[in-house]
Amino acid sequence: MKLITFSVQTHLGTQTRIGALLGDKALDLNFAYAAMLHDSGKTERYYPLAEALVPSDMITFLQGGEQSMSAAKQAIEFVQQRRANNQALRGPDKQILIYALKDIELLAPVTNPGSIRDTISFETHAKNFEKRTGKPIPELWYQQPLYYKGNTRTVVGHNTEVPWPNYTEKLDYELEFGVYIGKTGSNIKAEDAHAYIAGYTIFNDISARDVLQKEITMLLGPAKGKDMDMGNVMGPCLVTPDELDPSSLDMQARINGEVWSTGNSSDMYWSFAKIIEYISQSETLYPGDFIGSGTVAFGCGDELDRWVQPGDVIELEVQGIGVLTTTVGQRTCNTKTIT
Repeated sequence: MKLITFSVQTHLGTQTRIGALLGDKALDLNFAYAAMLHDSGKTERYYPLAEALVPSDMITFLQGGEQSMSAAKQAIEFVQQRRANNQALRGPDKQILIYALKDIELLAPVTNPGSIRDTISFETHAKNFEKRTGKPIPELWYQQPLYYKGNTRTVVGHNTEVPWPNYTEKLDYELEFGVYIGKTGSNIKAEDAHAYIAGYTIFNDISARDVLQKEITMLLGPAKGKDMDMGNVMGPCLVTPDELDPSSLDMQARINGEVWSTGNSSDMYWSFAKIIEYISQSETLYPGDFIGSGTVAFGCGDELDRWVQPGDVIELEVQGIGVLTTTVGQRTCNTKTIT
């Protein structure tokens, strides 16, 4: 399944819902499951049961585990069968079940993850990162996954305009993907980690590159090199593990339609299974927590010495997931670099 969180305008105002992508359409999973229960004639409690198994919040949905995933699949099958039979597609009280993508706003699949951990898992990117210092990759990099924690309140979704921070001259994109945790656990073994992955999404880790390069010399951070409003862009969907093999995915970044970066997930030295094993040592992971892959080889302007400009459109594409689009906002008049 390709699961989404979206907002839609209704007569009650803006509503946030979870759904599934069906080609170029979006299915409201909560109302679809309620419609299925209603049509079965087996219960009059179709709304409470739908809210319990397929709630309108992604983290609560993920907490439902296999039962919620199974209910979502049933709702999709119900609607697909109705479409095939040219039957009406409305909820028990005439709610809209299927939307054109132009009529909704795709939010980040998990709008407020419990945590963000971003790693440096691609070996070639790590080598390129160290070339600027003239040093080899530290031996520690090969001994354990390295990561930093991001600000969960800066997460945004597909088709977002990201404001240009007023302290940087070099704003950068980063072509990544990542996993959402779907099950509570700690001290997870790598061989068991697959069961804790709810799904995969694309991640554009916006960076103030000139500031970041200074911060890392302090052996702490990153700080303002990463922490900015709307700086963690995720989407457009969450692809469940039964539909995606993360070991060899083509990845591409396009700026204004021009290909800048290409890569493949096979260059990951640290697998998500190994990363989860390391992170979960004596620390509990929860549904909705996000773990990023880090940047694919040559997957950012810094590695290419090419820089995005205000108004540029960034498209990050990962095979099997889709395309995540971000527009670069305009500079403010008081732009100046932190010193």
